[in-house]
Amino acid sequence: MAETEDGGSGGSVPPHPAYSAETLRNADALRRSMARLTRQLRKLRADHGVSPAKLSVLGRLLRAGDAVTAVDLARQERLQPQSLTRIIADLEERSLIARRPDETDRRQLLIEITPQGRALLVLDARQQNAWLAAAIEARLTGTEQALLAMAAGLIGRLAEETDQAG
Repeated sequence: MAETEDGGSGGSVPPHPAYSAETLRNADALRRSMARLTRQLRKLRADHGVSPAKLSVLGRLLRAGDAVTAVDLARQERLQPQSLTRIIADLEERSLIARRPDETDRRQLLIEITPQGRALLVLDARQQNAWLAAAIEARLTGTEQALLAMAAGLIGRLAEETDQAG
């Protein structure tokens, strides 16, 4: 069976012995919807030339709330050290991150997001949030908006579970 552009099977989800057909259909529908939404949001990014992989690293540093080691960052982002080294070098060159020695282990360097890095993420988030808020208000009823808020929390929980598993 041919796959669609977003990796779907065109409507029929192959059976999997560990999950019910309904759960698999729901998972497929959620994955496809999220892929379409992600593509739409990607179009709204500012023209700053920072790749999605680099934005992901910046976002991870922002969420960390404190400096992290390259080893921890590579593990969390599931990147090879060589790939992360290139990303870090570019982000540092753009002044979006800073590196400093770890005071407890001088062999380690800690990486943290700079105010410029935060500003870049805020710029992207504002544009995307504005479009999304307008779409929500224009297309969804009050009840649907409440359900969407609940779904956002549930999707967040699923994402946390994935982060912890990995």
